[in-house]
Amino acid sequence: MVDPNVPPTLKVLVFSASLRAGSLNTRLAHLAARVAQQQGATVDVASMRDFDVPSFDGDVDAASGPPAGAQELRRRLLDNDAFIIASPEYNASMPGVLKNLIDWTSRFRPQPFDARHGLLMSASPSLSGGNRGLWSLRMPFEHLGARIFPDMFSLAMAHKAFDGEVLADAALQKRFEMNVQAFLSLAEAARHYPCIKRAWVEFLGEPPGAGLDRVDEVVQVAP
Repeated sequence: MVDPNVPPTLKVLVFSASLRAGSLNTRLAHLAARVAQQQGATVDVASMRDFDVPSFDGDVDAASGPPAGAQELRRRLLDNDAFIIASPEYNASMPGVLKNLIDWTSRFRPQPFDARHGLLMSASPSLSGGNRGLWSLRMPFEHLGARIFPDMFSLAMAHKAFDGEVLADAALQKRFEMNVQAFLSLAEAARHYPCIKRAWVEFLGEPPGAGLDRVDEVVQVAP
C-alpha cells in the first residue's frame, strides 16, 4: 500500500549519446546511474539506439509527425522527473545524432524538454574532457526550456580514468558523486518547492525589467 505521506522517489532518465560499443561516455553514464540509485533515485537507463531517428525532414514531419524514436524519448522524458546525458565531443561540438534527436523531439507540443532538470557530462581521451561539446549541447536544451544544472562534469583522459566500474582517482570519484548528488537534490527540491515566478527574455542583453510583462502566473508551492 502506498503511503500518501511519503513522496515518490525522484525518477531519472540516464543515457549516453554515443552509438559506439565500448564507449567511454556509456561507461560514464552507467556510473552516473549507479550513483543516482545509491542516492535513492529510480533510474531509467536507456541506449541511444532506443531513440533511433532518420535525418530531420520538415516534409516528413508535416506529413506524419515525429518518428518512433522521438516518440520514445518524449515518453521517457515525461515519465521521469529529470535526465542525465553523457555526450561525446565531436569537432568541438555535440554528436550529430544527438542534435538530430533533439530537433525531432522538439516538434512535440507541449514541449517535452520544458522544465525538465538535466545534468550534462562527457568523457574524452583529450585534456579538455569533452567540455566544449557540452557547452554547445546545453544551448538547445536551455532554449527548449530545460533547466540544465550549472556544474557540468567533464572527464579528461577518460581512457585511463576508469578502474572497473568506478573512477581510479578516489578524489575524482568523490567529486563525481557530489556532482550527481547536488543535481538530484536540486531536482528533488524543485518538485516540492517550485519557483514562484518564471520569466524569459527574447534576446541576450535585454535591460533589467524588460521581461516583466512576460512573467508567468504565480505557481502554487506544493505542501
